[in-house]
Amino acid sequence: MSQPMKGTWYDDPSHFRRPTRRGFLQVGIIGGLGLTLADYFRLTSRARADLKHYESKEGVAKSVIHIFLPGGIAHQETFDPKPNAPIEYRGEMGSIPTNVPGVFVNELLVRTAQVANKIAICRSMTHGEAAHERGTHNMFTGYRPSPAIVYPSMGSIVSHEFGVRNSLPPYVCIPNQPTTYAGPGYLSSSFSPFSLGADPADPGFRVQDLALPNGVDENRFATRKTMLEAVNDYFAKKEKADNVAAMDTFYQRAYDLISSQKAREAFDINKEDPKLRDEYGRHAAGQRMLLARRLVEAGVRFVSLTYGGWDMHANIKPGMQGQLPAFDQAFAALIRDLDNRGLLASTLVMVSSEFGRTPKINGSAGRDHWPKVFSVVLAGGGIKQGIVYGSSDSTASEPEDDPLTVEDLATTVYHQLGINADKELMAPGNRPIEICDGGKVVKELIA
Repeated sequence: MSQPMKGTWYDDPSHFRRPTRRGFLQVGIIGGLGLTLADYFRLTSRARADLKHYESKEGVAKSVIHIFLPGGIAHQETFDPKPNAPIEYRGEMGSIPTNVPGVFVNELLVRTAQVANKIAICRSMTHGEAAHERGTHNMFTGYRPSPAIVYPSMGSIVSHEFGVRNSLPPYVCIPNQPTTYAGPGYLSSSFSPFSLGADPADPGFRVQDLALPNGVDENRFATRKTMLEAVNDYFAKKEKADNVAAMDTFYQRAYDLISSQKAREAFDINKEDPKLRDEYGRHAAGQRMLLARRLVEAGVRFVSLTYGGWDMHANIKPGMQGQLPAFDQAFAALIRDLDNRGLLASTLVMVSSEFGRTPKINGSAGRDHWPKVFSVVLAGGGIKQGIVYGSSDSTASEPEDDPLTVEDLATTVYHQLGINADKELMAPGNRPIEICDGGKVVKELIA
């Protein structure tokens, strides 16, 4: 991968390790150990060579589409039905076979059942956070929440490690950044996501701030940029705060985006064939997933989109009937579309939620929060196809086989992208923190 140009927005040295007092003391005792300066440089050169595996290099997956279903979607009513459990556990909904022998999904996932041979269903996802905010933090960052620090989201880590491609923001949220945990955390705010500010399913959809204002032509826009650079340079010499550097970054991103016809067109969903738009569905799920495909095809590295509200403490059956069919249509279309375009191999698709739902149906015909076991789905980007990884027990209460932790999931996603999760980044106070702490690559998920 080519090295970032000096002075660009992603050339931010703040995350690199700085020499410590202890480090200077260690250098100071070289003479006492009988090492010449030539010996020292030779040793440090070898050490740097040994650490090359910590550098991020693009992996099998070139992009990620993270489909987040907020509220905590029930695994029993989606990807882990329990048809043989008592009615109070299995609920009122039925299940259907997929095109993978022996694998069943909810009766409403008709189209998804026909692309099951292209996806990996993980039925043993587990963590210990039953509150929405804390569970959401887990799934976006790969870390348990801490009162001492805010961790960066996976999208911001990808933005930090790889930067811009094709003048497009490396990290985009559709339609908006859903939570602060989808942000840069302790990293510079220059690694924040670009949010659309509008829903692509809305009539007259238009991305905020993507077009030149009325009365401003290309020449005038270029002149303004030159003047802005002079102002930024003045303030940069007076102030070293992150918000100044980040603001300059945002202006540069905006300039690159607005000045690139190809980049602007990536956000124009009206460029798509109407028949394909119909195939995805003219609803929020369909148009958000279609736009996500357009963006990764154009060069966006990480797209995070949200759909629906799945916090179904009451009346879960009609709740699922109201939202799941649109997801089913859109998700199946996305997998087929990526596959047909030859993009599935290089695009990792992840469907997740903050947790699952309780094993037993409650008194309001719904299910409550349950983080002990739930399901996520992966596809593409070098992930095995047509498999079920892990399992829950007979009542979907806890993992039966191969528990999948948030650290393991995040580490595996990073591995497919070419990011070593053991790499340390610098948090405020020169505190080194691993991209993901304690996770392992789940080799059984990798093709």
